[in-house]
Amino acid sequence: MDLRPLALQALCEADLEQKLAQVAALKAQAAALSIAPESLLPEPAALPGRPARPALIDPAKVPQRSVHTPEGRAALIHAICHIEFNAINLALDAICRFADMPEDFYRDWLRVAIEEAYHFKLLHEHLRMQLGHAYGDFPAHDGLWAMCEKTKDDITARMALVPRTLEARGLDATPLIQNKLRAVGTPDALAACDILDVILRDEIGHVAIGNRWYGWLCERQSLEPVAHYRALVRQYGAPRLKGPFNTAARQQAGFSAEELAALTEPAAS
Repeated sequence: MDLRPLALQALCEADLEQKLAQVAALKAQAAALSIAPESLLPEPAALPGRPARPALIDPAKVPQRSVHTPEGRAALIHAICHIEFNAINLALDAICRFADMPEDFYRDWLRVAIEEAYHFKLLHEHLRMQLGHAYGDFPAHDGLWAMCEKTKDDITARMALVPRTLEARGLDATPLIQNKLRAVGTPDALAACDILDVILRDEIGHVAIGNRWYGWLCERQSLEPVAHYRALVRQYGAPRLKGPFNTAARQQAGFSAEELAALTEPAAS
């Protein structure tokens, strides 16, 4: 069995439980899966496959709710759930979209898809069991997938602007979210903090994968990584990065001292 067509099948699957089951099957079969990197797979008309809910709205129109209410905490966990659902699709898309990469590239992104599915399950169970809601109960925005679409024809831009930009923002945001939840102090809030500990640990690895392959691609193309990153930010309209930055986590994820210093420079935006 070839990993890349199976990843495309999972990416196209709209039913939530079936998508998770297909990722679980990829995990179970991982050691036996072959990889044909030279294959150019067809692109379906509508990607990614996803359920009819949540309703997708403009990011500016997503309601702001206080974490000091159960409904507000449910909305927060739902928002993170939605990020993890999109992250499953992003990893699957990297596997099936980009040809002629080393086998390790595809296996790295399979690992990401498997871990993102695990994160989604942890959050969704918490949302259902602790807060009485399910994925789809709140509106969400599609900013993460929008950047995936923008960079679908440029693998270097994809590695630069999805894992090491948008997903790296999670490294910065997670401790701030945990601080707010700990201040609430309810059992569900503290349990959510524990889940976020797991997610933060794994996301450091996911951002490191993005850094690894961005660096590899820049070397292959004789590009200077920091300067090229700035050019890609401008070209694709990536969001401006704002502190505070989780410098320790970013260092663990493989950002260089030069890249970390560039975060606070005006040109970084």
